[in-house]
Order: sequence, then C-alpha cells, then structure tokens
Amino acid sequence: MPGSIQRPNEDYLETPMKFKYEIPFQKNKGKLYRFFEILPGALTWTVLILPFVLAFTNVGLAAILMIAYLLIWFVKAVALALRSLQGFAIVEKHKKLDWQELIVDLDQEDVDHRRFPKWHYENKKRQADNPNGIYSKDIVHAVIVATWNEAREILKPTLDCVAESAYDDKDKNFIVLLAYEDRGGPEVEKQAKQLMSEYKNVFLISEATKHIDQPGEVIGKGGNITAAGRRLQEIVEKKGIDPKNVLVTTLDADNRPHKSYFAGLSYVYAVCHDPKYMSFQPIPMFTNNIWDAPAPMRVIATGNSYWMMVQGLRQHMLRNFSAHAQPLHALIETDFWSVRTIVEDGHQFWRSYFTFHGQHEVIPIFLPIYQDAVLADGYKRTLKAQFVQIRRWAWGASDIAYVAKYGYFTKNNISKIDVTFKFMRLLEGHLSWATAPLILLFGAIIPWIFNQSDFLANQLPQISSQLQTIAMMGILVTMFIAFKILPPKPERYKKHRTIWMVLQWILLPLTTLGYNASAAIYSQTRLMFGRYLGKFDVTEKAVKKDTGETVTSHS
Repeated sequence: MPGSIQRPNEDYLETPMKFKYEIPFQKNKGKLYRFFEILPGALTWTVLILPFVLAFTNVGLAAILMIAYLLIWFVKAVALALRSLQGFAIVEKHKKLDWQELIVDLDQEDVDHRRFPKWHYENKKRQADNPNGIYSKDIVHAVIVATWNEAREILKPTLDCVAESAYDDKDKNFIVLLAYEDRGGPEVEKQAKQLMSEYKNVFLISEATKHIDQPGEVIGKGGNITAAGRRLQEIVEKKGIDPKNVLVTTLDADNRPHKSYFAGLSYVYAVCHDPKYMSFQPIPMFTNNIWDAPAPMRVIATGNSYWMMVQGLRQHMLRNFSAHAQPLHALIETDFWSVRTIVEDGHQFWRSYFTFHGQHEVIPIFLPIYQDAVLADGYKRTLKAQFVQIRRWAWGASDIAYVAKYGYFTKNNISKIDVTFKFMRLLEGHLSWATAPLILLFGAIIPWIFNQSDFLANQLPQISSQLQTIAMMGILVTMFIAFKILPPKPERYKKHRTIWMVLQWILLPLTTLGYNASAAIYSQTRLMFGRYLGKFDVTEKAVKKDTGETVTSHS
C-alpha cells in the first residue's frame, strides 16, 4: 500500500548498538530470545486448538473450563462497562476545567477550597511539603509531529490545534518540530518547510526537521522522531534551557490535542512525584473523521476510544500509545525512542523501565487527543488499511522477548516480582487479544458438535448464550459513549446517516474477529516463525472536504 517501504532484510546494514537496552539484531538474539518470541504465538495456537482436543478426550473437563472462562469474561465485561462510564465522566469533567487557572494557582498561597476541586489543594500541599523541582512557569512544551506523505489538509489542522491551545505564551513556551522523511522526496520536504514557516511568529521555535535513514534502523516512525529529538536537544542546549523543564509530546500527522491538553499536562508534571521517571498518556479518541469512515471502521474506532478510557483507569496496565509525552532529560538518557521496532510508542515504556531500573510509570492525562478513524482512498483500500494498522499494533507482542531478556537474563536491580507481574500482564494481554473473541463466540459449541449426546455438551451452548446475552448489554454502554463523543454531523450528510451510526453495531462480532483477533494471530504467528515486520506500514490517510472531495496522502 502507499507509504509502505520494504527492506530485503532487517540486518542488511548493522551498526553496533550503543544503547544498553536496545532490541538485539536478529543474529544476536540467540535461542532463549527466540523462545520468548515463539511463546505468544505458541500459546495462542495451543489455546485455540485445546477445545477441539478436549472435545474428543474429556468433554466434561472441556465444559467445566468453558463455563469458568465464560464466567471470568462475564465479570470482565461488567467491569469494563463500569470503568468506561467512569473514564468518560472523568474526561468530560477535565475538559471543562480551566487548567490555566489551576496552573496559576499552584504558586498562590491561598487555601480557598471553593474555587477549585479538592484534589488541587491536596496537590498544592504535597508540592509544598515535597517539591519536585519543577515550576509551571519554567515548563517548555516541545511538540514533535511525525509525517511521512500526509497531505497539507491533514497536517495543518494538527498544527493549528497546537497553535490554538489554551496555554499562555506559546511564543515563549512552545518548540514545534515537523519531522519528515528524506525518502519522502522533494515534494514532502517543500511542504514541510512551507508549513512550518507559517508558524514562525506563533511558537518560540517552528522548524521542519529531516530524517535520513541510518544503518541498522527499521524503516518507521522511531527513527524519524528520534532524529527530531536529537535536533531538539541541540536547540535546547543552544537556548540554555534545562532539559528537565522540557516536556516532549509526540504526535502523528492526524493527532489533534484538546485545547486544554498542554495546560493539563503542565499541571500534572508540576505536581507529580519524581517527574523524570514518568511518561504521560492522554486519551486517544478516534473521532476526527468518524462521519466519513465506513461502518466497520467506525465500530473499530469507537471501540478503540472506549478501550483507551478504560486503560486510563488501570494505571498498572497503562503503556505509551500513539501520542504521549515524556521529559527531555529522561528521553536523553533512554537515547530517545527505539529505531529497531515498528511499535516505538508502547516499547518506550519498557525502554524507560529498564533504563531507570524499574522506576518508571505512565500517568494518565484525562484529556483527549483526537485522531482519525481509518479512511483511505476507496472502500477496499480502507478495509486493507485498517487490518494493516491493527497488525502493526499487535506487533507489540515482540516486546515479550525483550522484557524477558532484560528483566530476567540481564543483570539489573529491578524487583523480580515486579518484572514478573508486568511480564505476565503483557503476555496475557496479547494472548487474550488473539484468542478471547474466538473462544467466546465459538468455544461453547465445539464440545456439542462432537458430543451431541452428552448432557454437559448440550447445556453448554445454552449457558453460554444466557451469559453472553447479559454481557452484551455492555454494547449499550459502548453505543452511549459513541454518541456522546461523536462530533457534530457535517452538513454534507443527511439525517439518515445517524441511523447508520446505530445499525453499525451489528458488525461488532465481524470486526472483532476479522480485524482484532485475526491481526493479533497474524502478527504472533509471523513472530513465531521469525518472519519479522521490518517496516512501518504507514496508515494511508484521507480527508473529505465539505464539498465531498477526498484528499489523500501524496503518492
């Protein structure tokens, strides 16, 4: 697809790894590393085959295990529905707060418990008792916007959102870098430079930075934003700015921060403990073009938004995803982002976790970063682009071997209990991603198909149906949230478009199986056989104008 570039071999050019916790080259992985690369795929296929094996060998055990599995997921479904409502309520509340006023009040001595939320005064007291060395007035926001071949109509709204943020003194406190690829050619370079010239009087620094492919890099976003990060380090040193006061947010071309995002981020950074050892994760909401995207993509986009609100409340499970922020002095110590993986966002958590000897966590910022639902030029291309995007996300299973290597088989001072809990959550998450939809939909009928005379086998589909009927009420919660986060309907669409926004949910089983589970199985199976994804398949982006005209990425 457009935007995809394949190298013949990920190790066609190798340079020595300077960073201690880098992903090893293929020839250096060894049998133990390969074992843990094989592990997620092997477990997935074992779980998928097991119901058939038990149906032939021990139907009673198969039924008991299936009932237990259904009950566990029934409880999970109820918990997820409640968590999503809680997360949505927090996001809505935080969107209404005046974060700029909260920042100003941090330096005030008043104790008026009526103007602001109670937690604000608790933060002030904790900060006064145990200052973290960060003062809101000193914070500089650095924004790295990564682009490959996206059209101006996609990039400019993102840059405008940064420029229009509800944050004082953007001309003194913002450094904005548009990171483009040299391999994009002269057209991409010309557009990047022209775009950033339009903001030269808006931000402290407005610059287009070029990334030239380096030996040993996987073609992807990691190399691009790392090159921009190193350029940022040069700018900060030249300006005499302390790197601990620079908060770096990475955005994709279509990522549009809520107007209060940077103010909210400044506030949290100023009051949190040990800010060097933290990443900050806003809530991705895939709603920019939700009215224009096909129905299957709308269902997937809404589900992703729903899931990210849930994850924001599960801090022990929270990892960097897409747009995220981290202080510059921490990025310098981690040698910025990995250039050896196509999932540099989620991998950055582990990279930081090992660099700082387990002293790292991700803090949720309950403010949205609005992103595009998948939309390409044409229906078939859109369907393919969606699968490719989820396949790339599912490649995060490659981190399982990385965590095992540096958590268990490399000398460190990290608690093995902590590593084990994190490792097991990572493994279980990818296993469930690949297997849960298939087991929940078809697991109960497998014993019945092969043992129709068995009482338990006959009862199992009925029990499954009853539990799933109750659990499906969670879809009503998803639908409620979907309509609450839905942007206004463009004038080019008639009222009946809203009806399709309701009817689209009959596609949920198909999208769950055809995209989420299938993409995870595909990625884990490729990893299992050593067929590495050595490229970052850029999701083709299209935008519809009010006239109905579709504008796509550069060819």
